[in-house]
Amino acid sequence: MAEIIQRDGTWTFDGGTVRLVPGRDKAVSLLRRTLGELAVPLEAVAGVSFEPGRKAGRLRLRLREGADPLLQAAGGQLTDGMDPYQLTVEPDRGGVAEYFVDEVRNALLLDEVPAGPTDGYLLAGPAVPLSVQAGDGSASFDGEHVRLEWNWKTEEAKAAAGTRSMPVDTVQAVEWQPAVGLENGFIRFTLKNVPPTKAPPKYDPHAVVLWGFRRDPLMALIAAAVQARLPHPSTPARGDEPRRELSPAGPEPEAARPVEDDHDALLRRLRELGELRQAGVLTEEEFSVAKQAVLRRM
Repeated sequence: MAEIIQRDGTWTFDGGTVRLVPGRDKAVSLLRRTLGELAVPLEAVAGVSFEPGRKAGRLRLRLREGADPLLQAAGGQLTDGMDPYQLTVEPDRGGVAEYFVDEVRNALLLDEVPAGPTDGYLLAGPAVPLSVQAGDGSASFDGEHVRLEWNWKTEEAKAAAGTRSMPVDTVQAVEWQPAVGLENGFIRFTLKNVPPTKAPPKYDPHAVVLWGFRRDPLMALIAAAVQARLPHPSTPARGDEPRRELSPAGPEPEAARPVEDDHDALLRRLRELGELRQAGVLTEEEFSVAKQAVLRRM
């Protein structure tokens, strides 16, 4: 068992799972606090490192490509402060960080975990339901439908299209871009039955514009939760699948779908929602809606 406890968060490793819990310090990003605890299976880990520094060091967990829908949706655009796979280490805890690194590396060697890409997601993605108000509208996702609603800042042409409700099985792709400098960001959904548009996000009824405000990064969690339910990037495009010979016994049975929400996970989600309400991240209305959705799944 290896463990390192910092103001920035707590990381533990039991030989099979790296558990990442964000800290309660005010400096911890809103994205990490909202995402909550992560349980990373060893088979999803490509490597781990510790970078010492004069004021603070940094512990980094590197995941295999394609293992995590959040990293897939973010496309390398998470800042150091938003990245849940980084931990700020105080100068006097460097030895503990190095021990943690050694333990994870030894386990990777003993289990012969490959460092290459995965052919399926090994993490479930952010827990749902999720709802984020930012930029010129709000986006919510309950695991089955994406819903976009507009506010008074929305361009009239887009607002005229009204609220958008999209079943997740009609979504072909989701794209998230954070605001950088004077450039606005956005979250955009491409639908299977709607031709792609060249319209800027401010006019696209399937996109929410992001202006770089405090809650904007939370749209990355919406994108990740949707991404987790889309075909994995390694899945061949339709028509590209190799032909498979059927066995005399008939077609092979499909793999059982993993259970995404067990009782303990739902209880943890309720606790996280309560903490977010107390911290002022969620309004009473947002908390009530999210809480009822979780209770229904129990």
